[in-house]
Amino acid sequence: MRKPIDSPFSPGSDTVPQVWAGRADQLSDWRDQLRPRRMAGIHERGRTILGEAGLGKSSLVRRIAHQAAASGDWATPQLRIPSGTDPLKRVATALLDLAEKAGLASSREKRIRALLHRVETVAAAGVSLTLRQQPGPEPYTALTDLLIEIGRAALKHGDAMVMIHIDEVQNISDEDVLSQLLTALGDALTHEEPVTAPGRQRLELALPVAVYLTGLPEFTEMAGSRKGATFARRFKTTILEPVADDDFLAALQPFVTEGWEIAGGATGSERVYMEPAAQQKLVDLACGEPFLFQLAGERAWYADTSNVITAADVTIGWRHALDEAERHVQRILDRLPLRERQFLEAMAALPPENRSLTSIAQQMGYDQAQQAGPYSQRLDRQRGILARDSKPYRFRHRAVGAYLTTDWPDVS
Repeated sequence: MRKPIDSPFSPGSDTVPQVWAGRADQLSDWRDQLRPRRMAGIHERGRTILGEAGLGKSSLVRRIAHQAAASGDWATPQLRIPSGTDPLKRVATALLDLAEKAGLASSREKRIRALLHRVETVAAAGVSLTLRQQPGPEPYTALTDLLIEIGRAALKHGDAMVMIHIDEVQNISDEDVLSQLLTALGDALTHEEPVTAPGRQRLELALPVAVYLTGLPEFTEMAGSRKGATFARRFKTTILEPVADDDFLAALQPFVTEGWEIAGGATGSERVYMEPAAQQKLVDLACGEPFLFQLAGERAWYADTSNVITAADVTIGWRHALDEAERHVQRILDRLPLRERQFLEAMAALPPENRSLTSIAQQMGYDQAQQAGPYSQRLDRQRGILARDSKPYRFRHRAVGAYLTTDWPDVS
């Protein structure tokens, strides 16, 4: 009955899984704050969503984009920026597509046609474009102007929002290029459009434009510390944390109560159920990680063909996921600077009740706790791997903590 083609689990980046868990705050932020305020002409910052690999950053914003598109909004696809490439070219191409959707491509205005031509040049040449090569403004200014024109078109439309999603922003290693991109997006977000309200009252409205940036935690330092208060004023940053176990349990509850419907059978549909013990075991293995949750669910689905996923299925399936789960956490640790990695290893070597900054510093060989303080701050505020708000310290990133302190992922 269970077939791979019917599995609702999707353990991969950039997908929106059918079995969705958690992130209610971020989904509510789009639905109840960001979109309504921007549609009303009220200024609202762009959103930067960061976190370690596997926490579902891209999937979260793609889910928001799908909701936006279903509401008739004008949303770009996920604009992933590979390392070493020019982000201005990628964004310019996406804005040209939005301009066509907004009807600007058929405009007879000379100013609009000249702007579209300029952005087409940026899409082809990117940051290599200079004033000597082409008359007109700098490339990033052209992107700002076109995004403002798209926002104006959405404002006239009346019920459409413009949403832009740029992914893997930590790959923009050139500081000048990053500055140009953030300036272009930020200037469009802060633009005020003069309109005439009933009674001939003149108003200045923000455009219905939203920008989401997603990437790894190091982007906080790349953008925040180098661009200072300007970036903070224009973008609100969220560091994603692991999903709560209760949210994972709630996502699997339909399997337990009424079953998960799939195609097939004499009636045209069948249902796959899950034992409560399997539900709990799957959640325990995931350690709050959306990627590991989807991975464990997929492997449990593949473990048998019956219409009931058992705890044994979860165990059998997880055996085939051990190497991938271990590599996932190891990649997170391998990206850390040496001292931050040593801090975590020293913390893991101590009993949970003794994980204070003083004890960890001593375990690292320092004479004073302050010497280890900067590493704890970065692991907490920027990376979200540990939590200093509790005494003693605890692992916020539960998969990293389990890997360093237990036999996980080998739980046989």
